[in-house]
Amino acid sequence: MAAESLVSFLLDKLASFVENEIPLLKGDRQEALFLRGELERTRALLKIADALEESDEELKVWLKQVREIVYETEDALDEYRLLQAHDQCHGLGLYGYLHKFSCCIKSMKARSRIISELNCINSRFKNISEVHERLLPKFTRAEQGSGITSAGNTWEYRRGDALLLDKTDLVGMDEPKQKLVEWLVKGGYGREVVSVLAMGGMGKTTLAKQVYDDPEVKKHFKRRAWITVSQSFKMEELLRDMIHQIYSVVSRPVPEGLDSMNKDRLRRIVKDLLQKRSRIILTTRNADVASSSGVESVGKVYNLKPLTPEESWQLFSRKTFQLNECPSYLKEICQYTLKKCEGLPLAIVAISGVLATKDKRRTDEWNMVGRSLGAEIDGNDKLQDLKKVLWLSFNDLPFYLRSCFLYLSIFPEDYCIEQMRVIRLWIAEGFIEAKEGKTLEEVAEDYLNELLNRGLLQVAGTTTDGRVKLYRIHDLLREIIMSKARDQNFTSIAKDHNMTRPDKVRRLAIHNSLQNIQENRSVSRLRSLFIFRVVEKLYIQRLFPGGFKLLSVLDLQNARLNKFPMDIVNLYYLKYLSFRSTKVKTIPSLIRKLQNLETLDLKHSRVTELPVEILKLQRLRHLLVYHFELESYEYFHSRYGFKVQGNIGALRSLQKLCFIEANQGSDTIMLELGKLYQLRRLGIVKLRKEDGKSLCSSLTKLTNLRALSLTSIEEEEILDLQHLSSPPPLIQRVYLRGRLETLPHWIPSLHGLVRLSLKWSRLMDDPLVLLQKLPNLVHLELLQAFEGDTLYFGTGGFKKLKVLGLDEFSELRCMQVEAGAMPCVEKLIIQRCELLKRVPIGIEYLTNLKVLEFFDMPEEFIQTLRPDDNQSDYWKVAHIPEVYSTYWREGGWEVNPLDLGDGENFPRPGTITRRDHELQSRWK
Repeated sequence: MAAESLVSFLLDKLASFVENEIPLLKGDRQEALFLRGELERTRALLKIADALEESDEELKVWLKQVREIVYETEDALDEYRLLQAHDQCHGLGLYGYLHKFSCCIKSMKARSRIISELNCINSRFKNISEVHERLLPKFTRAEQGSGITSAGNTWEYRRGDALLLDKTDLVGMDEPKQKLVEWLVKGGYGREVVSVLAMGGMGKTTLAKQVYDDPEVKKHFKRRAWITVSQSFKMEELLRDMIHQIYSVVSRPVPEGLDSMNKDRLRRIVKDLLQKRSRIILTTRNADVASSSGVESVGKVYNLKPLTPEESWQLFSRKTFQLNECPSYLKEICQYTLKKCEGLPLAIVAISGVLATKDKRRTDEWNMVGRSLGAEIDGNDKLQDLKKVLWLSFNDLPFYLRSCFLYLSIFPEDYCIEQMRVIRLWIAEGFIEAKEGKTLEEVAEDYLNELLNRGLLQVAGTTTDGRVKLYRIHDLLREIIMSKARDQNFTSIAKDHNMTRPDKVRRLAIHNSLQNIQENRSVSRLRSLFIFRVVEKLYIQRLFPGGFKLLSVLDLQNARLNKFPMDIVNLYYLKYLSFRSTKVKTIPSLIRKLQNLETLDLKHSRVTELPVEILKLQRLRHLLVYHFELESYEYFHSRYGFKVQGNIGALRSLQKLCFIEANQGSDTIMLELGKLYQLRRLGIVKLRKEDGKSLCSSLTKLTNLRALSLTSIEEEEILDLQHLSSPPPLIQRVYLRGRLETLPHWIPSLHGLVRLSLKWSRLMDDPLVLLQKLPNLVHLELLQAFEGDTLYFGTGGFKKLKVLGLDEFSELRCMQVEAGAMPCVEKLIIQRCELLKRVPIGIEYLTNLKVLEFFDMPEEFIQTLRPDDNQSDYWKVAHIPEVYSTYWREGGWEVNPLDLGDGENFPRPGTITRRDHELQSRWK
């Protein structure tokens, strides 16, 4: 954890301790106040120290000592609060009194021990303060922008050299170079900025230098300068350097007195030199910098992509084997190692340099490089430039993002990180700073976007309406943060049986097997525990017999767990608890003891009912209790929620509630929902018509709602939603499953709606008439939604729609698309419309359509698309890249590209594959 963040987090705890606890203990207030003062004094310097840690060994040791003291202080304070909480939990009567008396004696002893520990901590802090005084001059120089040591300066000044690849390393540069040269030499006569955007090590500077030295660029721009801007640059020095270079290329002496000119005078000279046509080419790792560079000038951004697998192998082979072929027995090992580079040119060159020195007969040495790349990056001198370039991205992070990014080291290699999962975890860990006008979840999402913009995260999956759902980390960046997290005792990863781990583990992630846990290793200070890809049955009590009383995060998603471990109810500090995708069936009433719980994730578990005591958890923000089941005759999911007795409105902090059952004999639950003003997402199942009025009354009050999912108790049951006079103004996604007498009058007024799903509606009037005017609708799903025989898509309708799905329109005989309708649609799915004999009239107008899928459509329908048919519609769909016909066969989906003859635009059978889970989640 960034030391500055760690100290700030601790100071908040210490302030509460000083104000509320210390007055009860005579004579110890001064020690606590001293500690708080030292921490506050230290915090002011830690922002600088964190950034310079890697370049100064003495500073690194000092920071390690600071972190250890902070961790121990946090443990002492939390143990004290734990004692206080236990003191308040006693029974009634004589037994309760005696128990309380006994506990008081024990608590006083424990309190004395904890205060004694704080005294020892203060003594240690006084000792490291001497080192702190010696480091002060370094901090002063760093603040003034002069660097801290020769090592630090070398790190900064070698940034450009490290990024510049040799000409023999230029692979895949031709196309981007040609595009950038075109942007520079063409265009208007004003100032234009071209930004090259990519993560560190991608070859941005190499590309920019190739463009800078291109003959055509030199011909168009007689006055040129190449400037390296460091983080601690001085504007005057940068401007003088630019002026020297420009006067040099035009063979003129620089103005007299240049070295003594102030910033304004220097700016005027540069402006005069570049007063006509000028271009600036900028390289950056930060998308925000790239986009903002064009605010005052015309700007273009070139996103430099990783090398393709073919280009990567070409570069790798050239550097590793020179002009020779890769031996066949090394090919698999080389491809495994190359995969970790993920198209990063500098990484490929650096790792190739290491392998080129290896004996080709020692396959074990070659294999070791790929398997232990993290250790190689740390210890191999040939990889130091690569390490420094990757570190630059981390060191450029603001302090509040460092802990968040390091935290991602818990996830295994090639793991897709769910957005909401990591957001909830960050909040539980205390990493997210509160900001006025935003929820913690919204601030955390901003953090993720910033990491994405800086190239430190990659998008691994999005929804059809454009939301990022999954992220991943470049393998080499993951190796870097794992090394950093290990050095700081921030996280510990148990993925190999023989790995050594620190004595006082704070965050433990177990990968692949429980056998990787060292026996008799104390975890009493553990704060977070994660299980990933473990196949053995999990028994928490056996695995950690000593327990972990300070635990705040327990993430057992996908673990082989059959029942709720009862010891968990004693984890006073627990904020995050996940049994997602386990076989846990029941939640005990003693869950009421988890007073700090914020997230309870039981999605895809076997829990169907929660005890009434769940209502005691006033800090719950996310309550997820539901699962889907794939119905055998269709690919739609049936949703199953949970029952709960009592007044759900007591959980005032809830932001997500999915899916609660309404079928409980009264409208109490519907009315209670109106008290949950913080709700962002609400899911209800088993609704009856008589619930409508109360439900609408509550929905009017949920002004923060973004997503709403309502499902009736059965297909024919009416969803009565006409009483909603004022729908939630911020709502973006609506899913309605149930009979609708008419389309709810408020739906066409939802201008922010991006996704709409109607199932079982059986409307008599064409819903498209009203829906086509929704200005931001991106995804529309209609299943048994309309009883008519014709669907008509008029000109100008559905202006932003990208995905349209139609299923089981039992009377549908004709679909017509006018020119100008659905101009952005990219995917069209038609399923089980038995009376529909031909593709939509006017489908040729959908020029952006990329995918056309037919599910369980009659063979006569498919036959009309074959070019040998006299009445063929083949020519209408010839512009669509992917056309599929899919059928349910023996419990699974069989997906086949349509065999449409020799048409060049159609995939051949067997060339396209589709994963089952993609089909199963299509309508989720």
